[in-house]
Amino acid sequence: MQIDNSPQAYRKVALAACFGTFLEWYDFLAYASLATYFATLFFPPDEAVRGLLASLAAFGVGMVVRPLGAALFGSLGDRYGRRSVFIATIALMGGATFAIGLLPTYRDVGLWAAAMLLALRLIQGLAMGGEIGGANVYLTEHAPAGRRGAYTSVLQLMGGLGIMASGFQVVLLQGWLSAEEFRAWGWRVPFLVSALLLLVSVPARLALHESPLFEALRQARKVAAAPLRECFADRHTLGRMALLFFCISAGGSLLFFSSQVYANVFLKTVVKMNPVTAGRLTLGSTLALFPLTIACGWLSDLAGRRPVVLAGLALGALSIVPVFYGLRVWSDQPTLVFLLLMVPVLAVALVTGPQTAMLGELFPTRTRYTAVGLPHNLAAGWIGGLSPFMMAWIGKVAGDSTTGVWYPATLLLGTTIVGALFLPETRGRNLAD
Repeated sequence: MQIDNSPQAYRKVALAACFGTFLEWYDFLAYASLATYFATLFFPPDEAVRGLLASLAAFGVGMVVRPLGAALFGSLGDRYGRRSVFIATIALMGGATFAIGLLPTYRDVGLWAAAMLLALRLIQGLAMGGEIGGANVYLTEHAPAGRRGAYTSVLQLMGGLGIMASGFQVVLLQGWLSAEEFRAWGWRVPFLVSALLLLVSVPARLALHESPLFEALRQARKVAAAPLRECFADRHTLGRMALLFFCISAGGSLLFFSSQVYANVFLKTVVKMNPVTAGRLTLGSTLALFPLTIACGWLSDLAGRRPVVLAGLALGALSIVPVFYGLRVWSDQPTLVFLLLMVPVLAVALVTGPQTAMLGELFPTRTRYTAVGLPHNLAAGWIGGLSPFMMAWIGKVAGDSTTGVWYPATLLLGTTIVGALFLPETRGRNLAD
């Protein structure tokens, strides 16, 4: 089947896919923007550190179940098509997020509040697991080979855009409302707003057409009957899934959650920076991530995916510990804090700019959705998503909050070594093969 690679056709596909993915990230990361508040809203407020750990653990729960969502929705996407899965995941995510905005708090119903929050985070995680791999595959299968890195890099902006949108709302609400008003009801607004965004994203998803590569596979009656089993039975596919897990996705997610989630928490709770100032600085660094990501995707079209990704992993491994120590030392100098935050942001861009294209280029169309989704969500959920909790927990045990940053630094060093040894170059690969 002929693929329409015109800029106009691709723009329509990208807008529809990316807006839905933005909503998924906005919904999922709205919690991250409010993690310090949820520590006392939904958990026993008897000890601040314990409440924060419980709040970060609840954030991590949503990440832990992402691989289950990836396995379920990935298999459905490889068997029945990408489009129908997109519609299901957006509906699940939007409904769960809206429900969080209506939850009673610990003061109202005790530990039932935490239980309901965890249940909704589980639903969010399942939906996110199905969304991320599918969106990667869908855009990659539509992009022209010579510009695949630049064209697909826009998808990686959705995580930053989602956290920026939710974080920006929090900053505005904190400026407009008193501390008492924000704690009483203002925190609910970002979750309730998701209902309005859902009204826009669902029609956009319904307007999508099926991926031409999958449609050609279906017409030839070569669709995989059991995609997950097929992935594990093929040693070449399984090896690349392992590489995706240990290198690309683990490294990218560690960098993203360290710079975009934990840095905000670190500035507010460890450095004791004014929450509004901390929010503005992290939002500024997130804004800078947008052009950097597209530039790195474009660079990977010229220089190759492998050298760009490896540069990002190495930069992250070498810089993340000095950056967080610097945040603590120079916390009274906002300009220096912002410059420090920009270092891991650049590392994120170098890894994630080429990431969407590279993930799709690693695997055949027949099992691409499953092969991309499962290891990517496993790494992002179990390694990246749990990293804010792990860093906070290690810091608490060590008696020095900055010590926890050695956790992502050590893992990033491992991903750099694995990538240097085994990461292949995939630029320009024919996806129909």
